[in-house]
Amino acid sequence: MNKIILIGNLTRDPESGSTQGGVNFTRFNIAVNRMFTNSAGERVADYFDVICWNKLAERCAKYLFKGSKVGISGSVQRRQYEDRDGIKRTSFDVVADEVEFLTPRNSTSGRDGAQGGYMPEEPHPVSEMQPVDNDDLPF
Repeated sequence: MNKIILIGNLTRDPESGSTQGGVNFTRFNIAVNRMFTNSAGERVADYFDVICWNKLAERCAKYLFKGSKVGISGSVQRRQYEDRDGIKRTSFDVVADEVEFLTPRNSTSGRDGAQGGYMPEEPHPVSEMQPVDNDDLPF
């Protein structure tokens, strides 16, 4: 089984693009704090490269920014490539199946004025809500 679940903060703004076949992708890096501190009392973090595809990539590119807190569920994928000096390298990416935006909507604005977090629509005021008659419920 190849499954990973992480909660962390973006270390920089996401980078987007598309493949030669026209498939959208977005890459970003998150810092995930460990549960302990080091001998100097400092919090230790691990860093993960994350990639998203298709519609998820579009949403992440639109609503995430440096510092955004996210919950990610996906798998780990090994990637091999040659660096600029022709040396073969291996890296591991988290391929996100799900990304939960955890930054509150009213937090600091990201790029393009987008608010942190994402809500598909504004909540309705309580005054507009209709009471429910429990006698009409089927259970």
